[in-house]
Amino acid sequence: MKQNFTVRQGALDGVEAFLSVAQHRSFRRAAAELGVTPSAISQAVRALEARVGAVLFIRTTRSVGLTDAGERFLARARPAFEELIAASGAARELGQRPAGLLRLTVPRSVVPILLEPLIASFCKAYPEIELELAASEELVDIAAEGFDAGIRMGQFIAPDMIAVRLTKPLPFAIVGSPAYLDRRGRPESPDDLRQHACLRLRRSNGGLAPWLLNDGGRSIEIAVSGPFIAYDFPTMLGAAVEGIGLAQVPAPLAAGAVKAGKLVQVLAQFAPMTPGVFLYYPSHRQIMPKLRAFIDHVKGGLEAAR
Repeated sequence: MKQNFTVRQGALDGVEAFLSVAQHRSFRRAAAELGVTPSAISQAVRALEARVGAVLFIRTTRSVGLTDAGERFLARARPAFEELIAASGAARELGQRPAGLLRLTVPRSVVPILLEPLIASFCKAYPEIELELAASEELVDIAAEGFDAGIRMGQFIAPDMIAVRLTKPLPFAIVGSPAYLDRRGRPESPDDLRQHACLRLRRSNGGLAPWLLNDGGRSIEIAVSGPFIAYDFPTMLGAAVEGIGLAQVPAPLAAGAVKAGKLVQVLAQFAPMTPGVFLYYPSHRQIMPKLRAFIDHVKGGLEAAR
């Protein structure tokens, strides 16, 4: 059942003053502890009593005591206030050192080419951080879904986000299996692709992504056709390995299969460059140490691998 956690504006004003007076049984000593004047303490307590609707202290020229209402208020307010102080300390601690849950949304294609080699070393270097990766092609609202940041290709990042480059621009590669190329032949020009089985990518918005090519420095798009549609690059790559058709995927993703002889790159002279991979987070959000640690670790690992 949904609970209502709405707190009336100003409801906590004067609580700290009340607790200090209740502890010391003195407005003057409470003022000294909090670094304010006795008059300020008196005003804060009177305002609190007015909001509560009951007198909390019995005041005489010689002593200060609690009324029955004050005793009841103290019994509930003191543990609640201590919890607030503890919560503030816990939040402040996370704001000062790399710790806590770090939630990232990433495309499946980014995991093997960028994150898999670095996840183990990151978790070892920062044992107080819990790393949660949600692999999805959906362009989710990271703030609404509770993610600290997202990782995407540069062209898919909204302009109101702060983007941090993780990789240099990446080439795309058109690849096919040796069996497919033996059966259908190698394309020699972009026009030849119209005669081939080309695997396609369904974007998160429902549209089919065209293939991009670089023709002498001029970027061109080709609407290809073929027997298979995937929702992510790793699935498309697997279909190409099985000989279903040609696939256009990020070159680093296909590098292992090309090296193993499972795939062959074609039309390399027409390979386009993409902006590269970026981490992004809302521009209004202060970057937390846990996220800064992740960014520095990934960038350091990629530089060391070059």
